[in-house]
Amino acid sequence: MFNKILIANRGEIALRIIRTCKEMGIKTVAVYSTADQSSLHVRFADEAVCIGPPAGKDSYLKVPNLIAAAEITNADAIHPGYGFLSENADFSRICAEHDIKFIGASPEMINSMGDKASAKDTMKAAGVPVVPGSDGLLESAEQGKKLAVEIGYPVIIKATAGGGGRGMRIINSDEEFENAWNSATAEAEAAFGNGGMYMEKFVVEPRHIEIQIAGDQFGKACHLSERDCSIQRRHQKLVEETPSPIMTPELRDEMGMAAVRAAEAIKYEGVGTVEFLVDKYNKFYFMEMNTRIQVEHPITEEVTDFDLIKEQIKIAAGIAISGQNYTPNLYSMECRINAEDPAKGFRPSPGKITNLHIPGGHGVRIDSHIYAGYEIPPFYDSMIAKLIVTAQTREETLVRMKRALQEFVIEGIKTTIPFHIKLMDDENFKAGNFTTAFLDDFDFSDL
Repeated sequence: MFNKILIANRGEIALRIIRTCKEMGIKTVAVYSTADQSSLHVRFADEAVCIGPPAGKDSYLKVPNLIAAAEITNADAIHPGYGFLSENADFSRICAEHDIKFIGASPEMINSMGDKASAKDTMKAAGVPVVPGSDGLLESAEQGKKLAVEIGYPVIIKATAGGGGRGMRIINSDEEFENAWNSATAEAEAAFGNGGMYMEKFVVEPRHIEIQIAGDQFGKACHLSERDCSIQRRHQKLVEETPSPIMTPELRDEMGMAAVRAAEAIKYEGVGTVEFLVDKYNKFYFMEMNTRIQVEHPITEEVTDFDLIKEQIKIAAGIAISGQNYTPNLYSMECRINAEDPAKGFRPSPGKITNLHIPGGHGVRIDSHIYAGYEIPPFYDSMIAKLIVTAQTREETLVRMKRALQEFVIEGIKTTIPFHIKLMDDENFKAGNFTTAFLDDFDFSDL
């Protein structure tokens, strides 16, 4: 087992990793930018190293600074959390070159799943259902148009190096194709330095369902059931729940075993998710694989009583997984509390938290790094807390979530709490009747 782990991240996830490390008797090193000097992850780690100025590219994404911090503190492993360098194959490789264990996927695994076109080919070979589309990258808009006619509109073009909805466009006709292609490739080139595009049939009325998986160094994988992540805006998740309202035992078994096949096909090491689109006929298609811990991992922990961060660390240390597939026996839901104004298009709202009251009670969990007086910096992702509630049924979970949201007081900034409260009262949401397009028609005017 590791003696000391450096957490190459910040905020909520860094604090989450520190907590598990303390329980495992592992020393921790926090890294921080000058903007994060007062963050709780810095306070609760055993050691802390400043790695640069506020901008992520000059601190949390600065590989030489992170490696230097690990070496001067004698850390024998690095946990990347999510975001930043968590799916960066070069960082994984450089850690290995410096005899520091990267608690995550190998460079080869990251590359095989990070490039979405090659990932699709890998999944096809493993017998995982994939959405009809291009075989590899498209060479031109004209080639894309021709294929779109063959598989039928609507189609969606995606950046092969993409994420977070960037470099992605839905196209409904030949007339729209050229402009959509030009804007998507330009956006992808600017965001990722790679304008490569591939195309898929656009799945109508889809749910976004992901399967949590774990794989060890011995080629064995298992799944820990599903999460429904369909409530999103601009391809960014806002609410996640498990089990999914549409799930049946038969569909869970099919999707779970498909995810296990996907993991074992690449001899996946670590925890991760295999992401699927599920259409209104309950047919599912591989979308992508995330080779890291997910923001929404706590709801899986709550319904399986399984510490996924601990499992990550154990796998990285060479310990075999149990190999058991899990089925949830409770219901759990997570609301992402962002420093954003939902009434104004989710505009970021950084600033000082002047007053804070955290909800509590049975079945309520808060993962957060904020406190009264904390200054939310404008340089990073706007998520400041995750509110997770767990109960015996979905109906009880919704009631508990609304109660907890009403108790959650954050003053001094705008947050997504009013949106979540309204969502809990929405009749279609309460009935489990929603798709990834649910928020397109949501009324934000009275928030």
